[in-house]
Amino acid sequence: MPNIKSAIKRVKTSEKRRLQNASQKSALRTAVKSFETAAAGQDVESMKETLLAATKKLDKAVTKGLIHKNAAARKKSRLAKLFNSISAQG
Repeated sequence: MPNIKSAIKRVKTSEKRRLQNASQKSALRTAVKSFETAAAGQDVESMKETLLAATKKLDKAVTKGLIHKNAAARKKSRLAKLFNSISAQG
């Protein structure tokens, strides 16, 4: 444990940020997984809703610095590609 006042504060704030980041990253993964589940069920309406939610979470994660913007763009592209392929079938 640090002795210096500023180092003590830094430990507290970094722990708070770590928990916040973990929570947001978990919510992001959940949103993406819920879209994939809807895609497996072939339900276009729920896919549309969950795609919008997942896209929003990905964009938010980029602005918060959780993931790189190119990683988010790649994931959004893959989700949209899956959505388009399923919606074109039915």
